[in-house]
Amino acid sequence: MKNRLKVFRAMYDLTQEVLARKLGVTRQTINAIEKQRYNPSLELAFKLADFFGVTIEELFIRDSPEDSAEPEAVQ
Repeated sequence: MKNRLKVFRAMYDLTQEVLARKLGVTRQTINAIEKQRYNPSLELAFKLADFFGVTIEELFIRDSPEDSAEPEAVQ
């Protein structure tokens, strides 16, 4: 999943280390999210969105249209 974390972090003039400390995670976690090597838990995604005052949809972007497809009904 793509994200705009680096953009928002830069807007607030925060280092990865400072943001990580404020959210209770490691700098490596922030780095991995920014480089799209790690998708955060839903809890962390909400923390990030709340921290920057944006919605999760503004911060995280789906990779492809298939991701938004309706799941098939269970029979």
